[in-house]
Amino acid sequence: MGMLFLACVYLIAGRAGRLAASQKTAAAARSRQQPVVCIDSGHGGSDPGKVGVDGTLEKDINLQIAKRLKAYLEASGVKVVMTRESDLGLYSENDSSKKSADMRNRVNLINEASPDVAVSIHQNSYHEEPVSGGQVFYYKDSENGKRLAQILQKRFDFVLGERNTRQARPNGNYYLLMHVRHPIVIVECGFLSNAAESKALESEEYQSRLAWTLHMGIMEYLNTRQENET
Repeated sequence: MGMLFLACVYLIAGRAGRLAASQKTAAAARSRQQPVVCIDSGHGGSDPGKVGVDGTLEKDINLQIAKRLKAYLEASGVKVVMTRESDLGLYSENDSSKKSADMRNRVNLINEASPDVAVSIHQNSYHEEPVSGGQVFYYKDSENGKRLAQILQKRFDFVLGERNTRQARPNGNYYLLMHVRHPIVIVECGFLSNAAESKALESEEYQSRLAWTLHMGIMEYLNTRQENET
């Protein structure tokens, strides 16, 4: 009787252990089904990025748009990883080259997150004040990056309307594009050297429209991945 009882206990315990392991595996699989997007806010800390005609700092605009984009993506069920969430660079005060350390740490953070896609948000500048508009860059050898860039570039219609005449462009020199191992694009949202566009980029309403259009483009990319990868 005692041996039979012990056998039943072991049998139940073994089944419970297998059930727990199975549930753990299933939970991990479900977790990975949730898409992951990494949002990189360019510059930060001692690096202001571009400085607008009215003194606007690129690093601030980048972060504000990134936070809005994060909220939209999370509302759509996407897990979001941010490279920074405050006005801090990704370097230490002991680094001899803070810029180089910052870029390396951004790449490492993105690669460790292993996202389905990464979007680096920036603002542009040019010596001719009338130049304006948004443009998306992708790594020259990345077909997935190219597809995402083209989707986002087209989506700029929502923000720029008929002024969205630029094309998504390949690049083989940008550090992030070269070293991130996942589909990544750099989004130049506008020109801080253009007075009207710089003013618009400072407004919450315009930032929300930019974040929304990026969110919609990212979701289009994620939702059509399977049919484009088969």
